[in-house]
Amino acid sequence: MAQKPSVPKGTRDFSPVEVAKRDYIFSTIKNVFQTFGFQPIETPSFENLQTLMGKYGEEGDRLIFKILNSGDYLSKANAQALEAKDSQKLTTSISEKALRYDLTVPFARYVVQHQNEIEFPFKRYQIQPVWRADRPQKGRFREFYQCDADVVGSDSLWQEIDFVQLYDTVFTKLGLKGVTVKMNNRKILSGIAEIIGASDKLIDFTVALDKLDKIGKEGVTKEMITKGISEEAIEKVAPLFSFTGSNQEKLTQLANMLASSEEGSKGVEELRFIIDNIETLGLQSANLTLDVTLARGLNYYTGAIFEVAAPEGVKMGSIGGGGRYDDLTGIFGLKDMSGVGISFGLDRIYLVLEELHLFEKVALPRPDVLFINFGNDEALYATKAIKQLRASGIKAELYPSAAKMKKQMMYANKRAIPFVVLVGEQEMEQGIFTLKNMESGEQQSCELKELSKVIIN
Repeated sequence: MAQKPSVPKGTRDFSPVEVAKRDYIFSTIKNVFQTFGFQPIETPSFENLQTLMGKYGEEGDRLIFKILNSGDYLSKANAQALEAKDSQKLTTSISEKALRYDLTVPFARYVVQHQNEIEFPFKRYQIQPVWRADRPQKGRFREFYQCDADVVGSDSLWQEIDFVQLYDTVFTKLGLKGVTVKMNNRKILSGIAEIIGASDKLIDFTVALDKLDKIGKEGVTKEMITKGISEEAIEKVAPLFSFTGSNQEKLTQLANMLASSEEGSKGVEELRFIIDNIETLGLQSANLTLDVTLARGLNYYTGAIFEVAAPEGVKMGSIGGGGRYDDLTGIFGLKDMSGVGISFGLDRIYLVLEELHLFEKVALPRPDVLFINFGNDEALYATKAIKQLRASGIKAELYPSAAKMKKQMMYANKRAIPFVVLVGEQEMEQGIFTLKNMESGEQQSCELKELSKVIIN
């Protein structure tokens, strides 16, 4: 007996209904991207391994899907690494490519490679799948789509203000009210690490702090200690674990805490500029909040950091995120090219919209009219009409076989097709069509031009 087929863990099939709902999200985000002046690009699904490695931190590097070299990949394997079972050294000798982990690093590579063709500042959006060798769970997959928008070639903080408004616009159009856009600044985190004497442990500090909402204060403290951060230093940042108040009150507290740190103070002023202007402009449905524990453990962020949380009551990880990355293109040889970008987590947004029943108005793909098949002569007559209807933008379909009438009508009902056309010998002789409204049950005979008008209306 043949084994039942399945898909790899962390991947999914999508039904026509699910694809229609996903397309609704895609088109909403895409339209807003274009409204805000972004241009589309696409990059390959896989990159050279060296392009990706070292850009996401130690944890991120472990989650990159490596691709085995073509042919007899073991013939060029590092023999010593193979014998010693050293997976890290072995990987570099048998794998030269990897599936992209996100869209930002490939975008940075794209900018460097095409810098002479690009008009800066360059505003791009990109909607493509990415892959991560993560442990699958609710809202976390190994293959998923990201919807990114980035600006490179400008260090203006008005870009960050624009991105907050972009988030707000997209979620408002999706009907997703009460979304929280969390914001922090890596300079603030650097400043905190500086005043507690842990500047050399900045990455370890931020990675641990970023997990506060998942493992709590005790878990973060324990992880920091295991990374070599002293208990005395941790005690100094204890107020961050319960940082409360309005955005303005938090800014004041941070300004006082980081007064002795030039880097930290600069981060506070950058956040103040963004928050002050957003408060003046106002948001439609989203909330903007300063979250000083937000770290996003990616090495390339240097300024503002964003993370989007679903409305209160919906148990879901972040549904978006991003930030400023002044040094990213420098890794590939293009210096002094500041960039900032955000991403939408399509798959998690889908789950949130589903849970909140916000897909009710999504139109599923279906024909406007189905022509019943009574035989080859009738099918040819119908197909000629279908060709003209399609040319005028009407979605028309012929049932593929001359099955029983009941079966064809059931097909129309199950797909919620609003009109059915019946063509027999009498209709062909008179050059007409019998149109049936599937909702009212009413039938009428009409010529092709009238048929088209009735279906459209």
